[in-house]
Amino acid sequence: MYNYNHATSRNIGWITEKEQTYIASKRIAIAGLGGVGGAHLLTLARLGITQFNISDFDSFEVHNFNRQSGAFMSTVGKEKLEVMEKMAQDINPEADIKTFNRGINRDNIDDFFDGVDLYVDSLDFFALDARKMAFKKCAEKNIPAITAAPLGMGCAFLAFIPGGMTFEDYFRLEGHSDEEQLIKLLIGLSPSMMQRTYLVDKSRADFKAQKGPSTPMAVDMCAGIAGSNALKILLRRGDIISAPYGLHFDAYSNKLKKTWRPGGNRNPLQKLAFQIAKKILL
Repeated sequence: MYNYNHATSRNIGWITEKEQTYIASKRIAIAGLGGVGGAHLLTLARLGITQFNISDFDSFEVHNFNRQSGAFMSTVGKEKLEVMEKMAQDINPEADIKTFNRGINRDNIDDFFDGVDLYVDSLDFFALDARKMAFKKCAEKNIPAITAAPLGMGCAFLAFIPGGMTFEDYFRLEGHSDEEQLIKLLIGLSPSMMQRTYLVDKSRADFKAQKGPSTPMAVDMCAGIAGSNALKILLRRGDIISAPYGLHFDAYSNKLKKTWRPGGNRNPLQKLAFQIAKKILL
């Protein structure tokens, strides 16, 4: 028989019983249930979050096996949304999970963010329109939004807090081609670009084909870093590193950097990084 207090009892000590009860009342939205999205959902469900809005329109394939929580031989061809919903409910059968099987779009974006206390971005790197729409809606609704990008064998983390710098103010994507926007997204997520030093086959990072290499270690780190910051935001305790500050931990290079880019991609360093990356990637 499921019992919430017993299931989350080992959290107590790092958080109080009162705090555990408090986060159980919060609703988190996760768009995208592939690599980081699936890991975020399961991590937050184990943390004791009981209410989710989740979206995806894709199905599992064999090439997802290296990093996606729901990817097994038994789930190939099955909808990611259905598989991940069942996995989360296997952790907490009492969880209230609202599903959006067409992803997020202009028709359902308001419903997707209805009653949401925090947005955890998990969209595919190349999903520009959906990502811009999601962060814009969060800014309009004063919903804190976080993103943890799996880069190489590390994680680059950014948070956008109501009253602070917005996603668009930081990344400055509008007015550029899709390929240029992707470069701006990459250098904005990772101003330090620590992962570039050990990319052994650069042909696998193909912006035009919209494909890139990934590792399971990076995905798991993202879930841990995003989950820790989600907890701090919901409980309003602990320092939150928010834009124009970011955090990048790379386990391969044994480095942790707190990045700071005043003005976001308008910063002179970012403008230079954009020109360099453009020559390399396009």
